[in-house]
Amino acid sequence: MSGLKETDTVLFLLSGGGSALFEKPLIDWQELKDITEKLLAGGADIVEMNTVRKRLSAVKGGRFAKQCEPAQVFSIVLSDILGDPLDMIASGPACADRSTCAQALAVAEKYGLHLSDEARRILGEETPKEIANVETQVSGSVRELCLAAADACRRLGYEPFILTDRLSCQAREAGSFLASVAVSHEKTDRPLAFLAGGETVVRLTGTGKGGRNQELALAAAAGIDGHENILIFSLGSDGTDGPTDAAGGIVDGETAGILREKGLSIEEILARNDAYHGLAQAGGLLMTGPTGTNVNDVAVVLIAGKLS
Repeated sequence: MSGLKETDTVLFLLSGGGSALFEKPLIDWQELKDITEKLLAGGADIVEMNTVRKRLSAVKGGRFAKQCEPAQVFSIVLSDILGDPLDMIASGPACADRSTCAQALAVAEKYGLHLSDEARRILGEETPKEIANVETQVSGSVRELCLAAADACRRLGYEPFILTDRLSCQAREAGSFLASVAVSHEKTDRPLAFLAGGETVVRLTGTGKGGRNQELALAAAAGIDGHENILIFSLGSDGTDGPTDAAGGIVDGETAGILREKGLSIEEILARNDAYHGLAQAGGLLMTGPTGTNVNDVAVVLIAGKLS
């Protein structure tokens, strides 16, 4: 950033995924990788993740904007975090940080992070709390994703209802909840769609393959087992879900039965965190390829209405 003047303007394009892709670490790369993997495996949400990561970086937590001074920064943001908190999207490179050292250390304690002396020292250093050289515009978010999905459902003849654009819980719990919503409304005399946007988490208990959207869908399949007019799908807006080539999963009332016929139990598959292979056995993987955007996930319940 050297050489920037007060008369300069920096155009900064920021999107979800920036925490992983835009980095200049203050600690060893391997330790940063280990910390990130430990938080993911423990089920840490994105706010907890970024509260730690921004402190271990020379560009996150408002530090990029500080390096641009005295130039002005115009930041265009594609949000992938619930509620669009600017200090958390991509760990807030161009935004004053609202989190504290105490919160970061509490996250480290909660998830049992094994920190080097240097990492613990850096985690205790405060991030910039005042930034005056940045103007920000949010160009897209999970709320916009839900509205677009609702519009698509409407065009297909479904009456849409957005349940929330801030879904934040374990993926299995979200799947169970959406299945219960579906069953509660299945006797409708008109086609209905219920939508939930947000970002769930997966707590690793096994060594299988999958992602949060696949796990949500498979958990939902157990709740709609045998129901003929319900379909549920969940996918990541970027076209990828976890470390897989699938965007998510799609299930209906026949999914659980198909797996039973093959000697497979949804409960056992979920215990192994192996939703990818479970859904593959039932033809339930959604494969879209990369979409070029990232504004969280959306899950959709479709109810056909009373069957004739």
